[in-house]
Amino acid sequence: MKIEEQITVAALAAVKELYGTEVPEKMIQLQKTRSDFEGNLTLVTFPLLKTSRKKPEDTAQDLGEYLKKNCKAVADFNVVKGFLNLVIAQAAWTELLNDINADEKFGEKRVTDESPLVMIEYSSPNTNKPLHLGHVRNNLLGWSLAQIMEANGNKVVKTNIVNDRGIHICKSMLAWLKWGNGITPEQAGKKGDHLIGDFYVLFDKHYKEECKQLQEQYEKEGLTAEEAKEKAEHEAPLIKEAHDMLVKWEANDPEIRALWEKMNNWVYAGFDETYKALGVGFDKIYYESSTYLAGKKKVEEGLEKGLFIRKEDNSVWADLTNEGLDQKLLLRKDGTSVYMTQDIGTAEMRFNDFPIDKMIYVVGNEQNYHFQVLSILLDRLGFKWGKDLVHFSYGMVELPNGKMKSREGTVVDADDLVASMIENAKSLSEDKVNKLEGITEEEKNEIARIVGMGALKYFILKVDARKNMLFNPEESIDFNGNTGPFIQYTYARIRSILRKAEAQNITLPASLNDDAPLNEKEIALIQKLNDFGAAVAQAGIDYSPSGIANYCYELTKEFNQFYHDYSILNADTEAEKITRLVIAKNVAKVIKNGMALLGIEVPERM
Repeated sequence: MKIEEQITVAALAAVKELYGTEVPEKMIQLQKTRSDFEGNLTLVTFPLLKTSRKKPEDTAQDLGEYLKKNCKAVADFNVVKGFLNLVIAQAAWTELLNDINADEKFGEKRVTDESPLVMIEYSSPNTNKPLHLGHVRNNLLGWSLAQIMEANGNKVVKTNIVNDRGIHICKSMLAWLKWGNGITPEQAGKKGDHLIGDFYVLFDKHYKEECKQLQEQYEKEGLTAEEAKEKAEHEAPLIKEAHDMLVKWEANDPEIRALWEKMNNWVYAGFDETYKALGVGFDKIYYESSTYLAGKKKVEEGLEKGLFIRKEDNSVWADLTNEGLDQKLLLRKDGTSVYMTQDIGTAEMRFNDFPIDKMIYVVGNEQNYHFQVLSILLDRLGFKWGKDLVHFSYGMVELPNGKMKSREGTVVDADDLVASMIENAKSLSEDKVNKLEGITEEEKNEIARIVGMGALKYFILKVDARKNMLFNPEESIDFNGNTGPFIQYTYARIRSILRKAEAQNITLPASLNDDAPLNEKEIALIQKLNDFGAAVAQAGIDYSPSGIANYCYELTKEFNQFYHDYSILNADTEAEKITRLVIAKNVAKVIKNGMALLGIEVPERM
């Protein structure tokens, strides 16, 4: 039983024995003792004063005396006003360290057949362009959240909805037909998503030229600049051709559908490479081209049941005025669907595929209103998780001006960012890596990949997801401070110490004796290790990868302070050496497991 649990059980018994009343467990409030007071854990007595009918100091004194006598985890106590500061017995710390040591997944809950199923949607790319920096934050948050929810004992299904239809897709297709000369990704020597993105940009370039010429013509004919601009945008031949192509696509024209499928497959192959580089993936991918029809059907069912209204122009709406919102369009007057309709269709398909208990959408904060409405509509339509769906809303991420311009010149390309991070890691860590004995060029490259991606992921995930953030590549690859490489380097250092111990034929025991020597900093490290479970649980409640990132940094910082003050392999006694090695081994384990929840690898050497 954990130290906190032992004290809680004993404190409940104390209240019953001393004051003749049983109180709920939540009234026993334990927290870390402030550093300026003696003790490890503090029991707050104020919730118990109505029961004790005594002053805070007297209540604390009563409980302290009882716990010291009846709870083996408590060695001593002191009272500061209404706070009972408890000094934990050394044997209890050793027992706790042994428990941590015995559990490879300490702090994480096991998934069982009875565990609830959580579905997490993230990524949601468009097939007319490659992934960019915004997608990077989305994918890293989604993947990390999936690991955190699983570590909290949930079954998890990671899912993606690909926006693979619509006018934007037709623009790329039309540009490829007009100016592509049949080129393939292989012939172009570039990833398929980048090739298609180039044609999307090319369409826009030619379209703007047409609009400019038409606007000048319409202005000469007497229209105002604003009127001429609006008319030009609708009358430009290219946009009309793109709309005609969309109509053919919706009519299942075989040639258009074949072209659409071929070009989308090029994009998917490119996406897969980017996902692999980012270390993310999915259990199930849905496609908008399949879900929009299901959405229309579900809306029409809702209309028949009187859940929605049809207006005179034949459009279908949801009246949300009773919920304090406005009316929401679900089907246009020509019967075509909107994003809301598609999300309803996707929900229907997912609900049929999986017994979902909770649905989490990882989507930027510009869609807050959309998901507020979607929750209401799904609840109306009978989805059991609709009312409680979670919109994991996150802020924008940007680079400092002038950094890593993308191929398109407007957004930061994900592939360029990944390659640049790895290259930066390689150049910055070259001196350190070259000092490693017998390292091959392949191993150097792998370390650079792990460090570069660790720097990128940690820098993004350590920030509260709800906030906008500025990603600075140079700051992220710093081997000091709150960065991924700092944590990775500490892990590699501990692994080096453990290899040296193994080379000296030092065998670590499965468990330490109760009288294992422990100083204050070692006890603080054990206490910090014990906090991992609470950090995992809180990250699951708050949907917060940043909580895990900050925990990993605090643990790493605490270990480095200890390592600065005390030698491990040159400890004064054999018992101290063994104890410190066991602590170091478990610090490395928790760092590795914690970073894995962020999707970050840790190198054995660095």
